[in-house]
Amino acid sequence: MIEVTAAALATHPFLRGMSHDQLSVLAQTASDVTFGPRHRIFADGGNATRFWLIQSGRVSLDLNIPGEGPAVIGTIGLGDLLGWSWLIPPYTWAFGAVAATRVEAFEFEAPAVRDHCAADPGLGYELTRRTTLVLAKRLQATRVRLFAPPGHPACPSSSSTCRAAFMVD
Repeated sequence: MIEVTAAALATHPFLRGMSHDQLSVLAQTASDVTFGPRHRIFADGGNATRFWLIQSGRVSLDLNIPGEGPAVIGTIGLGDLLGWSWLIPPYTWAFGAVAATRVEAFEFEAPAVRDHCAADPGLGYELTRRTTLVLAKRLQATRVRLFAPPGHPACPSSSSTCRAAFMVD
């Protein structure tokens, strides 16, 4: 396994601008991972013990529809955060995630990161602030899809009506 360094983490858009000390702490909890296409990274309702920063590839986010199975509600890719449920009790995934292509990511051990955040409120603030920005961006995208008329670029081309997709993990 290749060691993840503070310098490597500093290149990721989600962490850009964080202090070297904060990045060094996060590097202690990180590893490089690769997922093949169609690999289920996590499932709706599962225990959120990890989160990822996508370095390459695309991940489909899905929601389990009772009686129908998982429905894709969005995709994320290079530079994105995958997973926010690790930060909010009860630490249960609100959605699922499947690698749509080969994915390379930094993977973080959520309990260890939470412990570091408790010990260093500055780190906790930075991660919470950055995660909140991601959630706000995704909520705004959902709002656009919810209220955009059919045929609007925010609506899926295969949809005759534009319905909300939901805020995604």
